[in-house]
Amino acid sequence: MGLAHEVAIVGVGMTRFGENFEQSYFDMVVEAGYAAMQDAGVEPREIEAAWLGTAYAYDYTTEGNAGTSLAEPLGLYGIPITRVANYCATGTDAIRNAALAVAAGEYDVVLVVGAEKMRDVPPRGSLVQTHVSRGHPLYCKGRTAPGMFALVATRYGAAYGLNIKDYMADVAVKNHYHGSLNPLAHFRKPVTKEQVLKAPAIADPIGLFDACPTTDGSAAVVLMRREVARARGKSYSVIRGIGLSVDSGYFSAQMDQTFDYLGFKATQHAAEKAYKQAGISNPPEEIDVIELHDCFTITEIVNYEDLFLCERGQGWRLAAEGVTRRDGKLPVNTSGGLKSCGHPIGASGVRMVANIHDQLLGRAGKMQIENPKVGVAHNLGGPGAVGCVVVLGREQ
Repeated sequence: MGLAHEVAIVGVGMTRFGENFEQSYFDMVVEAGYAAMQDAGVEPREIEAAWLGTAYAYDYTTEGNAGTSLAEPLGLYGIPITRVANYCATGTDAIRNAALAVAAGEYDVVLVVGAEKMRDVPPRGSLVQTHVSRGHPLYCKGRTAPGMFALVATRYGAAYGLNIKDYMADVAVKNHYHGSLNPLAHFRKPVTKEQVLKAPAIADPIGLFDACPTTDGSAAVVLMRREVARARGKSYSVIRGIGLSVDSGYFSAQMDQTFDYLGFKATQHAAEKAYKQAGISNPPEEIDVIELHDCFTITEIVNYEDLFLCERGQGWRLAAEGVTRRDGKLPVNTSGGLKSCGHPIGASGVRMVANIHDQLLGRAGKMQIENPKVGVAHNLGGPGAVGCVVVLGREQ
């Protein structure tokens, strides 16, 4: 039994993404998990296996290091539960593992929950501090996520003769506008291009509005064999393809002599695998809506190219010409993306798949686009070492 077209997403649920100081890790898992089960019309006793996506267990909370962190809050005992961690691709990889188990015929009904609690720490407990204090003694000194992607932005602008800040600002304005339409986004206010360009610098050319916030959140999906979903009479989307690729080390990613700072092989290879499985040969014409990894605005521009939505060196045009706006030819990050939703690492990929599912079922509210049939969710992590691409389709 192949994966393509055999696995259905039947229910989704998620918390608000933001500074959820009033919620514990367990609280968020319960809210998202039960919402997904309710949406799917299943009881906890019907879940045959589950996967938990949490990237940084024990860095921010006391939970998330094993399947017990899903079993306990949801009362899912007596079944296999696996914890998945794969940097920023954690959520989509958890769905990948669950989908493969369903496609293999091992289970009929499974649950995936992604969760990350990142705000309940002081500055010296942040991801930056953890990176420096626990990471490689040479490569991690002075290395931050904004700094790494600032190098990509600088290289991209120099290679193509662009004032790259101007085009990064187009992405920020778009995604903040989309976020204003999403009731669960961390940031829900539009910004102007002038505001973006005048914002304080973080790591030039990346400014304040070019970076996603540090966020809490949880998202969940219920997967079924397609025939089981059909027999139950539930509305569903179908997983048409999933690709995952690991193309460098974590600490040594920037030392890879084949890395040109103009694109990420992990995304390219994951996209090739997912598109081949889904039967997609012309992505810009065959894909209707995309949730892609925009941890920084330059990342979205580069990802346009790595996902084969345009030619190399042309990603900036898609944002500048409005192609990727909600009302454009190829809407990207109609949820607001990581830029507005925030990036609770283990939850982000699951949230992206849930957003695409809602688009395909026509229930995305103010974020809805017209008549989408095929959607893509994409994560890039580690930093740029891991890529995962999920292709979803509306059941015909």
